[in-house]
This record gives sequence, structure tokens and C-alpha cells, in this order.
Amino acid sequence: MNPSIIKKKDTSFDQCLKCTICTVYCPVAQVNPSYPGPKQCGPDGERLRIKSPDFFDETLKYCTNCKRCEVACPSGVKIGDLIAVARDNQGSLPKNPKLVRDFILSHTDLMGSVATPIAPIVNYMTDLKPVKYLMDKTIGVSGHKSLPKYSHGTFVGWFRKNKMKVKQAAFPRQVHYFHGCYVNYNNPELGKDFVKVMNAMGIGVQIFDKEKCCGVPLIASGFHEKARKNALTNIDNFEKATQKLDVPILSTSATCAMTLQQEYPHVLKVDNSKVVDKIEYITSWLLKAFMSGDMPKLKTMNLKVAYQTSCHMEVTGNRLFTIELMKMIPGVKVVEIDSQCCGSAGTYCFKNENYEASEKIGAQLFTNILDADVDIVVTDCETCKWQVEEHTQMETMHPITLLARALAE
Repeated sequence: MNPSIIKKKDTSFDQCLKCTICTVYCPVAQVNPSYPGPKQCGPDGERLRIKSPDFFDETLKYCTNCKRCEVACPSGVKIGDLIAVARDNQGSLPKNPKLVRDFILSHTDLMGSVATPIAPIVNYMTDLKPVKYLMDKTIGVSGHKSLPKYSHGTFVGWFRKNKMKVKQAAFPRQVHYFHGCYVNYNNPELGKDFVKVMNAMGIGVQIFDKEKCCGVPLIASGFHEKARKNALTNIDNFEKATQKLDVPILSTSATCAMTLQQEYPHVLKVDNSKVVDKIEYITSWLLKAFMSGDMPKLKTMNLKVAYQTSCHMEVTGNRLFTIELMKMIPGVKVVEIDSQCCGSAGTYCFKNENYEASEKIGAQLFTNILDADVDIVVTDCETCKWQVEEHTQMETMHPITLLARALAE
């Protein structure tokens, strides 16, 4: 083989020591014997794929991109990224028999814009057992799962209707807010809570005019080219916005923040170098502000809170920021649940071929939460919220919502 070809490739997989600790920490490998694990699919597989694409292994589809393998890796190998890029390079999407399902689950901006105007009807229909059965048998959406509910109206619609752009500009300090598709179409209340907290600190909020989904669901379902287009649009918006107003870009989604910072350059090959230092997850930014004395008045809550660490909070190292932030709320007692994957992994758990594995992955976590005897559950991830609520029937919220409730009148 021509050595010059290898030079053009990413050979970071050679840092792998073959210690297999990544496989030990992989939630999928623990419950699905068909998945050989991140070491074999990642670094080992890449050594073969770099010689010929014929060595592509279909078991790559079992990876949830939770990145716990990357957290565990002592050599810093981007194992999850290697697997994601390998799936993209294979170009097997046209042969996917469940293309319709994957399109629906991954094109969140399109589906959200269609569903939110008629949200009550969509939510009612997708909860009907005959509809669930039909989706299971035709497009492969698990009939055991309840699809996320849409909001009747979007966060952006609320922001514009209430002329928030003008109102927010009156504050002496400002931040940019990447709200993400979840806040826009499924949970506008979280976006409103974010605005409420920022305003209580004397900070105005500005949103991006042409924001797109960060791209994670698109990457997971094989629509890499669409994910790249979204990334290019977002980075262009970030650069233009920060040129006009040089302030932080904050996100209330742990997954969105990770994607904007890490996945864009590593997986989608989109240069974010001009703005990456301005992007930050909300709890890490807030804790630093609070510890510097910039803290709103908070009332006593008297709550026992279970904290569930999402996988992408683990990989970014932001876990402690959320925990310490909640501890600053008077009367809040935080119970730290052992960090485990909930099994949701974005759209992974909604695909019928993954349902059984996702249930096994999250089973111990749900038991631990119920055994903790708490009032509410807090998590930084939207899909973890859906999964935990569905399996524990406990109120589960974002730390910003908890903080907004704690604001003194």
C-alpha cells in the first residue's frame, strides 16, 4: 500500500494500548453480545478500514455514541468519533430499509415545524396503541416507546411574539443562546426559564435568527451531509453574531454543547476555531458567575434531588458544575446517582432493533433513582429526561428549571 495514503488519514487510533477498558465501560457491550465493543469497532477496525472499506463491520450500528469509552480511555483515543466517521465513510444509507423512520427521527427541525402547529393532534395520535403498533411493523419505531411530546407553539415563536429581542437588549449585559431543537419544539418552558434566570442576573438573552439543529440525531442516523450543512450554518451565525456582540454562546443542552465544541471539527470536519472558546454549557458558566458574586436572590426549596449524569456531561467533564450549582440553592440536598447510561442515547431507544438493549442498559439506573427516595430528578440531557420519567414516573427536570423555581420573587 502507498504510504502517502496513510498520511492523509487520521491515525490517532495508534495511541490505543489494547487494554480493553473501553469495552468494560461500554453500556452496549454489557447487554448486547452481538456488539464486539468499542476497541474492536474503533481502533482495531480502523486499522483494517484504512486499508480497504471492504473491512467495514455492520456491528458499528450498535454504537450509541455515548462516548463513555472515550472517558475511560487512558490514551485519549476518540473512539466514538472513529466509529461515527467510519459509518459515514461507508455510505450505506441508501441501502437502509428503515430510511423513513431514520429520516423522521433525525430531521428534528423539519418534523418540529410541521408538528408544533397541530401538537395536540400529533401527541394524541402517536400515543394510540394501534398507531404505535403500525409504526413498529412498518417503519421500525418501537411500539413499546412513547414518542416525545411536541409543544403547541415554539420557543422562537414566543420570543418573537413577545418582542423579547427588544426587551432583552435593554439589559446592560448580554449572552447569546443556542436553544436547540428540543427547547424550540418540545420544551419552550426550559428556554423561558433560561431567560428568567439570566434576567434575574441583569443579563439579556439574544437568539440566533437562523439556528439549525446541532446535528447529533442526523449523525446518529447516517445523514452526515445534512449535519454538515447545519454545522456550517450554525458556525456562520455564531461568527457573525459574535462579531457584532462579543459575548458567550450558552447552551442548555449538554449534547448540543458537546457537539458544537467537539463533534463539528472531529466528526463533521467543520472549522469552529473562531468561536469554540465562546461556546459553553450553561451550568459551568453559571457556577463561575455565582462563585464570583454574580448570583440572583434564591429562596429556600427544601428538596431532596437525585442527579443523573448524562453521558455527554461525563465526557465534557461538566458534571461537577451542575452538582455544585444545585448545592448553592438553599435547602436543596443533592443525591448523586452513580454515573450510568440511561439507555436512551437520543433516537437510539426509539428504534425497535435497539429497544431491548436500551431497556437493559438503563435498568439499574432506574432502580437506583427509585431507591434514593427523592422528591425530583435532575438531568442535563433532554433524552435522559424522557427516559427517566418514562421508567420511574418521577418528575425530571433540567437544572435551569430548578434554578428558575428557586428565584426569589
